[in-house]
Amino acid sequence: QVQLVESGGGLVEAGGSLRLSCAASGRTFSNYGMGWFRQAPGKEREFVADISGSGFNTRYAESVKGRFTVSRDNAKNTVYLQMNSLKPEDTAVYYCAAQSPYHGVWTYDYDYWGQGTQVTVSS
Repeated sequence: QVQLVESGGGLVEAGGSLRLSCAASGRTFSNYGMGWFRQAPGKEREFVADISGSGFNTRYAESVKGRFTVSRDNAKNTVYLQMNSLKPEDTAVYYCAAQSPYHGVWTYDYDYWGQGTQVTVSS
């Protein structure tokens, strides 16, 4: 079992920044690829970004490329999502998730999920 707890969400104006954190416990953190997903009201949960266990490989949704950066600190069992130049359409509940091995970008590829943190971007 892997337990995931997100933090760092909040209310920010358009153009602003937030950094989300996801703390993991329960298994060897570096064995897991870590992903960030988001779900806006009335919409399906969608992929945002992910990072391999080593941190060498990352992937991003087209909608966030150049604005968001995913990173991890395996010594702290934590993955981060730095979000810059935020837009109102980034408003959603953001979830972190874990998969082993690192492979896909779909929700069904991931085995463990956090409870989510709300990000609201005002215009």
